[in-house]
Amino acid sequence: MTARVLIVDDVPANLKLLDAKLTAEYFGVLKASSGPEAIDVATKEMPDIILLDVMMPGMDGFEVCRRLKAAPETEHIPIVMVTALDQAKDRVQGLEAGADDFLTKPVNDLALFARVKSLVRLKMVTDELRMREATGQRIGALVGGSTERMLMTEPGRVLIIDDRPTSLKRMSEALAIEHTVAVAETPDEMMQLAAIGDYDLLIVSLTLAEHDGLRLCSQLRSLEATRQTPLLAIVEEGDTPRLVRALDMGVNDYLVRPVDRNELVARCRTQLRRKRFQDYLREKFQQGLELAITDSLTGLYNRRYMESHLGAMLDDGLASNKPVSLLIFDIDFFKLVNDTYGHGAGDAVLKEFAQRISQNVRGVDLACRMGGEEFVVVMPDTDLAYAVMVAERLRTRIGETSFKVDGGHELNVTVSIGLAVVKGPGDTAEKLIERADAALYRAKRDGRNRVEAEAA
Repeated sequence: MTARVLIVDDVPANLKLLDAKLTAEYFGVLKASSGPEAIDVATKEMPDIILLDVMMPGMDGFEVCRRLKAAPETEHIPIVMVTALDQAKDRVQGLEAGADDFLTKPVNDLALFARVKSLVRLKMVTDELRMREATGQRIGALVGGSTERMLMTEPGRVLIIDDRPTSLKRMSEALAIEHTVAVAETPDEMMQLAAIGDYDLLIVSLTLAEHDGLRLCSQLRSLEATRQTPLLAIVEEGDTPRLVRALDMGVNDYLVRPVDRNELVARCRTQLRRKRFQDYLREKFQQGLELAITDSLTGLYNRRYMESHLGAMLDDGLASNKPVSLLIFDIDFFKLVNDTYGHGAGDAVLKEFAQRISQNVRGVDLACRMGGEEFVVVMPDTDLAYAVMVAERLRTRIGETSFKVDGGHELNVTVSIGLAVVKGPGDTAEKLIERADAALYRAKRDGRNRVEAEAA
């Protein structure tokens, strides 16, 4: 994995050493020797990760971190503080400033590369989701809004496994102040609870006496329900090989025993904030997908979705030797509704019309709005006789009850329907629509408020 790394240190020898180590591992390296320069380079170059020295004259690393995390263009860049400070209070101060991790000088190369790769992987996921959201906003499918709700506005759900009773009790009590905490006694119980519990954070001791903590982390990462759930590992001081393995398999963060209460709370808060941000972006992306394939007024599928799926439905019908029918609806004299009562009344009619269609077709049928006052229903496993019966039922349901619009008006609305059935191998979606459209034309020509099937 390659990435662009910004290293920040006021000591030239330290810059040179880190540069050599990272370049040897094929990372692209950017350098800055002061806080203001680091902010300027990060804003202009947008690195994938920042290795930031804490003790610098003028603006120290904590202030640089706070400023980078406060700026919208750089807030998503992971920051690892590289420092000689090794006290828990210093790590907590850095985490509260927005740092993602700490590495203590002299830096262990294995831990450095593992941490950089792990954080870059997380950033790649976030960047992809942010790009999709930005695209949705540009094309009007999504509306930008406040992301305040994705932060710590609600308690998180945390699941812990640790076979040291004293440590487990201290962690549970510390986290229970802000979050809902559950405890698993065995790896099997952890897997079962995690699969159904919708947890926001999983904490796993890698030093379980009777079980392999790394294997449990691997299983949690391979399980669909927990693949995106943050994992925080508890490791022994100096157990670098196990920590590197954990980070390589997708563990998000770690704590070294003895676990400091404040650092535990701060790291959990950081992981929960990141998870909620990614959940927010995924939710936005899903909304964008739905908006891209549905008609915003009626809630039915749009023409793009119908055209992309009709061919597959025809192929499935031909493969199973089952007929597929297509109905095209056109609201009679709809222009008169708009001209007489306004477009608001027209929209109300279209929404109610779509609702009546949805209520009178099967779940397997595909109901779409083609555009304007024209709608389509595709019916798999449906022959001509049954399609005519359904079309007549829909025509009756539309005409038998008036449509209520703003202003207390009640409008009588009728519909003309044309239908066609797939004739066999070689028939296409375009031909099917063309024949149904020709039948619709005859229905409108011969008096409207009627159903016409394709010519024999």
